[in-house]
Amino acid sequence: MLEFLQGAAYGLFLTCPAWCLIGLIKPSLALPTESLERWRVLVRYGALIPFISLLMWLTSLWGGFGPSLLGWLAGLVGVAIELPLERRWRRWRARRESRQLEKARRRERARAEEGVVELDPARPPEGADDIVRALCRVKGELLRIDRPELATRADRLHGRYRHVNEVLASRFEPGELAFERARKLVNQVSLGAIDDFDAMLDRARGIRGMDVGYVRKRLAEEAPRLSAEETEALRRRLALAEETEVALRRLAAQNEAALTALDDAAVRLSSVVTGRPKAALGAEQACEDLRRFIQGAERYGQSTSNTTARHGDKGASS
Repeated sequence: MLEFLQGAAYGLFLTCPAWCLIGLIKPSLALPTESLERWRVLVRYGALIPFISLLMWLTSLWGGFGPSLLGWLAGLVGVAIELPLERRWRRWRARRESRQLEKARRRERARAEEGVVELDPARPPEGADDIVRALCRVKGELLRIDRPELATRADRLHGRYRHVNEVLASRFEPGELAFERARKLVNQVSLGAIDDFDAMLDRARGIRGMDVGYVRKRLAEEAPRLSAEETEALRRRLALAEETEVALRRLAAQNEAALTALDDAAVRLSSVVTGRPKAALGAEQACEDLRRFIQGAERYGQSTSNTTARHGDKGASS
């Protein structure tokens, strides 16, 4: 083991100058990070990796009979194997942080927007109807293709749908014709929004495996070295992605129109007066009658005081 470690230390140290030279010429080949500054190449291959190889060599001095050939080979290819692994790990960590950030933003929006309840795609709410179950389905599928910004729209639509149904139930009796008519229209608006969600899902699936950032990076950094056919293919791929995103934004705008329609329905239904007033008089008339009563009571008190004072004067004179 110590022989392998010593050989790996020698091999790793010997590859540092070569990787440093490659990185200074083209940093994207020698760095696993998105930042491609050349000073990072000098720090990585001029200080960090030589320090690691020195620690490995010092550790191997406790025993052994010299560096092994397998260790030499492992040290020589160590950086070439480590670079893609580190890049994948960094991309995975960036995606995880992005998902966590988006999840936190969804929670903040849900707290900021009254009536939004986060749906659980695996467990629809108890007593959920076909529309709520469909919303849970499309939300789960959008989350599976890594489009959480679209999945949150299902929560918003569910909140509006639930609120307008609550207002509808508080204003009409279930058997009334107006109740059935309004509920049918609300369901039609919600079903139209679900159709928009299905269209979003189909379009988002089409560009799921397309790395738009990679395409833009190649066009920006390697355009002079690319052939005309490859450049055209990359541009076409980028155009397809942009066209799909435009279509998704158009469908999202239609979805916002459905939310506005449900909000408008809730406001208008809230202003509908269907029950009898509990008071016999209106509020303004009752206030006016109360003021008149108080004024009459004050005049009655003043007249009573004057009458008592006159009776007292007569008694004193007699």
